[in-house]
Amino acid sequence: MDSYQKALDGKKEEIGASRSLPGSMRLLAATWRTSNSFKALRPQSQKTYARLLDNFVELHGDKSVRTAQPKHIRAILEAMGNTPAQANALRNVLRQLFQYAFENDWRDDNPVRDIKKLKYKKNPIPTWTEDDIEKFENFWAVGTRARLALTLLLYTGQRRSDVIRMGAGDVSDGAIAVMQIKTDVRMQIPMHPDLCEVIDPLPKNAPAFLMTQQGKPFASGNAFYNWFKDCARDAGIEGKLSPHGLRKAAARRMAEAGCTPHQIASITGHQTLAEIERYTKDVQQRVVAEQAVSKLGRPIKRLKLKRVV
Repeated sequence: MDSYQKALDGKKEEIGASRSLPGSMRLLAATWRTSNSFKALRPQSQKTYARLLDNFVELHGDKSVRTAQPKHIRAILEAMGNTPAQANALRNVLRQLFQYAFENDWRDDNPVRDIKKLKYKKNPIPTWTEDDIEKFENFWAVGTRARLALTLLLYTGQRRSDVIRMGAGDVSDGAIAVMQIKTDVRMQIPMHPDLCEVIDPLPKNAPAFLMTQQGKPFASGNAFYNWFKDCARDAGIEGKLSPHGLRKAAARRMAEAGCTPHQIASITGHQTLAEIERYTKDVQQRVVAEQAVSKLGRPIKRLKLKRVV
C-alpha cells in the first residue's frame, strides 16, 4: 500500500513519453502538452492541436528537434498540398511547439517562424437564401425538432456548437445568454418574436432546447450537423447548405435591413469588421440598391451670397 500511495503521489507521465527518444519530436510534443502554455489554450483548441500533433508525431516522432530546419518543415507542409487548410493548421501548431522548444532550451531558434501559409482558393460556406428558408419552413412545421433547429440558428446567429447547448435556463429578461465556445465571448441575444413562438411551448425542465430522438442533448456539433443536413435534404434543400449557412443568413438579413457592422457583431459575436464584411458578402444587391435609390435625389442648391463691400 505504501508503494501504491507513492505511485499515486508521483507526477503523471504524458502518454507516449516513456517510449520517446531523448530530444525527439515525440518527447517535445508530450512535454508541451503538459505545459502551462498548452493548458492555457481553450479546451476546443487543445483537442484540435492534440489531433494534429498525434498525426505529426506518428510520422515524424523519432526525428530530432534540434536538427529540424525550415526546409524540412516546409516540405512536410507542402506534401499536404491536397489539404491546404489542414497544412496551415499544422503550421500554426508547429510554430507554437517550436516556440516552446526555443523558450525552454531545446533549440536556439524557431524554424517555423518565417514559414508562410500555403495559398489556396477558399470555397466559402454558402448562405441560405430566403427561398431556401421558406422551403424548409414549409416542409417542417412549428413543433418539429427541425423547425426548432432552424429557428434557433437563424434568430440567434450563433454557431451550431453554441446552439445545441441553449436551454430554458439561459433565458431571462427576454434574452438568451450565450457563452461562445470558440471565442469565450459572453453575449445576451434578445428573443425575436418568431423564436419565442417556437420556444414557448417547450418543456422548461429539459437540459437543452434541442434534443435527440432518444431525449438527450446532442453529443457534439458534428452529430447535430449530420442530423440537420438530413432534415434539409428531406425538405429539398441543396446538399451544400449547412447549419453555418444560417448563421451567415442571419448576418445577411441584418445587413439588408440596414444594420451597421457593429450592430451585426453584437449578435454574431464577430471580433473584426472584416469578418462581418465576409459574412455579409451575399447581401442581395437589389435590396441594398433600393435603399440607396430611396436616398438618391437632386442635390440641394446652395444660395450664393453676394459680397458686400
